[in-house]
Amino acid sequence: MCGIIGYIGNKNCVPLLIEGLKRLEYRGYDSAGIGVIKDGQSIIVKNKGKVSELQAKVEQLDLEANIGLGHTRWATHGIPNEINAHPHQNSDGTIFLIHNGIIENYKPLKKILSQEGYKFSSETDTEVIAHLIDSFLKKGFDFFKATRLALLEIEGTYGLAVLYTREPDKIIVARKGSPIILGIGNNENFVASDVSAVLAHTKNVIYLEDGEIALLKKDDYLVRTITDDEVIKEVQEISMTLDEIDKGGYPHFMLKEIMEQPESLRNSIRGRLLLEEGTAKLGGLDNIIDDLLDVDRFIITACGTSWHAGLVAEYMFEQFIRIPTEVEYASEFRYRNPVINKRDAVFFISQSGETADTLAALRETKLRGGIAIGICNVVGSSIARESDSGVYIHAGPEIGVASTKAFTSQLIVLALITLLIARRKNLSLENGREIAKAISRIPDQVAEILKLNDKIEEIAEKFKDAKNFLYLGRGYNFPVALEGALKLKEISYIHAEGYPAAEMKHGPIALIDENMPVVFIAPKDATYDKIISNIQEVKARGGRIIAIASEGDEEIKDLVEYVIYIPHTIAMLKPILTVIPLQLLAYHIAVKKGLNVDQPRNLAKSVTVE
Repeated sequence: MCGIIGYIGNKNCVPLLIEGLKRLEYRGYDSAGIGVIKDGQSIIVKNKGKVSELQAKVEQLDLEANIGLGHTRWATHGIPNEINAHPHQNSDGTIFLIHNGIIENYKPLKKILSQEGYKFSSETDTEVIAHLIDSFLKKGFDFFKATRLALLEIEGTYGLAVLYTREPDKIIVARKGSPIILGIGNNENFVASDVSAVLAHTKNVIYLEDGEIALLKKDDYLVRTITDDEVIKEVQEISMTLDEIDKGGYPHFMLKEIMEQPESLRNSIRGRLLLEEGTAKLGGLDNIIDDLLDVDRFIITACGTSWHAGLVAEYMFEQFIRIPTEVEYASEFRYRNPVINKRDAVFFISQSGETADTLAALRETKLRGGIAIGICNVVGSSIARESDSGVYIHAGPEIGVASTKAFTSQLIVLALITLLIARRKNLSLENGREIAKAISRIPDQVAEILKLNDKIEEIAEKFKDAKNFLYLGRGYNFPVALEGALKLKEISYIHAEGYPAAEMKHGPIALIDENMPVVFIAPKDATYDKIISNIQEVKARGGRIIAIASEGDEEIKDLVEYVIYIPHTIAMLKPILTVIPLQLLAYHIAVKKGLNVDQPRNLAKSVTVE
């Protein structure tokens, strides 16, 4: 959840650390801090609030150093304040470190260390690590070994970087459950929780795996396991560019990413759609495609927006592949002793590829013999590396905390997977070509919907002061109702609920009055007549209705206050189109309320802790 950046080299690291923290602020923004070693002494500056406030504080000090660490925090243990901000130190300030993750046994460790005379100044679990390393240094071990031995005592998750003023030519980095990379430069090296933080300086990175610890110097590095086995690491070149992680002239990353969806969808489809054959080509599934044709069950597990994508996929898989499909929250799946065997294929959907609960569910699946298939956006992420097979969605970097383009790219990739497997099983060439052609049109159709941005902004003005929203849909568009409600909740802080439209009569209809906006996802499909009946029920009770409808639908205009039209497509692809107006509606309402849409309160982009 938190952002980590570190530097060792010949340059002044202070502006590099601040720059890196700004690129990482979407990962955590409760508080921020930097720590450097200068003339054999540690200097730490930190504060509650944004990185820009930290920057102002640092600039007053005219600070220069060649080695340092930076951190932007998403609070887990202890309230957001300057004391709990990272870096954290040992008692004499010779050790300081930054940490992403949760130390589950910090209380017994803290008790033991307190009995040994260590004093604690913060409420965090992280401070325990600094004192624990100190305790091993006092036993005569060098910095690297003391850190390695300390980590053997720790239960939980961590991505961390540590400095020691008495060995000021090295950074020690370790990972267990939280992503961390080494950036390899020319006579300078970096550590970060995300490649975006080092992209301006190097494209060569090393991904640390769980249980690995690295010693980083300005011109060298060493990687071992925490049990002291040697590890040979491959340096990988990242293809992302700086332009991809800038706002590109938009006021917010979220709006930029909404508007990028025609191109992100093209990138998700590119090279994968075989129009004449009416099928798809997904190289990441080549090694298991025969197994997928013979499984008894599909399970999809994910969190948040990715879970909504999984709900849409359930409809796709069962309609076209005819294999029973279950969709579960990863956080529940991993703890309920699930029944999984080698004839189950389990899909793990995650934008970051680092979602803690989804990653834990993947590992549980592999232990039980199921086929593990990753669907994620970030190349080299943990889910990508640990899956048996998988598919990248190629949506490009998504910085806004509220997912938009990753969701639609997940849906298009799930449609491609459906097409591939269904054609191998029983889907006819004619029907395959129909689906393939519909997929090929989606990017241009999304572009058409985005032209309605100004109209949707006008609708947002009318509803920005609402206290509650209800989103209703049926079939493929029920998950879109959930996603629309989630988007509004995430960035506008307006209470919103998503429901299957037919369930409205089983409770939610009691809420409807003249102050309740109700959003109906109502394109022309097999459930259209039923949803029109639901609209009439809401209208009869005075509800204010916004409808997402198919082009040319004149009937619905007389029943609702506002209608937003989408182009025609096949039922399985409609969610990709119907969700676009809901993303824009949430965005504009939040902006009109004066809120920070890219960094909504209490949320972080990548949920790497439970």
